Amino acid sequence: MAEETRLIRAGATPGKLAKTVGPPIQKGSTVLLPNAQALYDDEAFVTYGRAGLAAHESLKSALAEMEGACGVELYPSGLAAFTGAMLAVLKAGDEVLVTDNIYKPSRRFCDQVLARYGVGVRYFDPRTSPEDLLALATDATRLIALESPGSLTFEMQDLAAIAALAKARGILTLADNTWGAGFLYKPLAHGVDISVQALTKYVGGHSDVFMGSAAVTDTRLARQLTDGVHNLGWAVSPEDAYQMLRGLRTLPVRLEQQGGAALRIAAWLAQQPQVVEVIHPALPGARDHDLWKRDYKGACGLFGFVLQPAPPRAVNAFLDALELFGLGFSWGGFESLAISCDPQLGKRKSAPKFAGPLMRLHIGLEHPDDLVADLKRGFAAFDAAL
Repeated sequence: MAEETRLIRAGATPGKLAKTVGPPIQKGSTVLLPNAQALYDDEAFVTYGRAGLAAHESLKSALAEMEGACGVELYPSGLAAFTGAMLAVLKAGDEVLVTDNIYKPSRRFCDQVLARYGVGVRYFDPRTSPEDLLALATDATRLIALESPGSLTFEMQDLAAIAALAKARGILTLADNTWGAGFLYKPLAHGVDISVQALTKYVGGHSDVFMGSAAVTDTRLARQLTDGVHNLGWAVSPEDAYQMLRGLRTLPVRLEQQGGAALRIAAWLAQQPQVVEVIHPALPGARDHDLWKRDYKGACGLFGFVLQPAPPRAVNAFLDALELFGLGFSWGGFESLAISCDPQLGKRKSAPKFAGPLMRLHIGLEHPDDLVADLKRGFAAFDAAL
């Protein structure tokens, strides 16, 4: 053969790969099939790299183990997991009931995209009882979208009770479980049909890779999710799948450390004169503490607190004085973050009324004493700006 041909054929994949603790990272769009019969047998063979190779399959298998699922699909982001799962089960003429404390980009999708495709959307107060929530359902209601604890305001819902009542009516339930990370809380075990999370947050754990997942226990739903991913052409890279699997290995120890530090700092904040209220369901005495204690085996590092009434300049002074807390919207990584929340609450139908500005903290892996000292700097600047 000519040298050109020999160079093309040289360096083929080894027939036997060395066994490592992590899966091989296979980079390939083309998948070579063993024979002509396999070319169109996509039930038995991966026929195109977008469907996922070794790292993807290892990650999905590990997530299924954690979630107690029969099927898991991967998406390019947490938002894509939420929207993709909804698109997979909804059609024109359907209606979805959505908790009013849903993640803001998820709300934007409901308002701007679902409506264009003839899917009705109604929002309900997250404090609505399971019975009253199901009383809102109509013959067109196909899905109830939940998030507990809710974004920014951390209201908890009795997902088990809602799921049981919905199932009796033939209505699907979907829960954004990013706060519980699939480890602290397991929606599928409580009867929820679809468990969605932004793997970007705690599973990745290092603020450097985007991904989302949707997990189910029903094989029919698993097929719908798979079809949805394939029909929309979504894929995640093998490198990102590998990184996400690596993050998953250390998820329990990071959650334990960050959750414990967050509770310690939340308890300290509750004693500060600048703070009216700490909003953390795992904090003893919190409004939803009993529900959290019943269903969760731990807490993550994300919670909120309400400052004393103050003008925007004092809120900004508090944030700008922080040195260890970064100012950023994501969370779940190794670093601590802080944001003000009030500008995001304007779209809600049933926004809670707080005595002062609402703040959100994510507690990272820094030492809690250092984070407390940083918050003290913030409070000093807050007081000076009043």
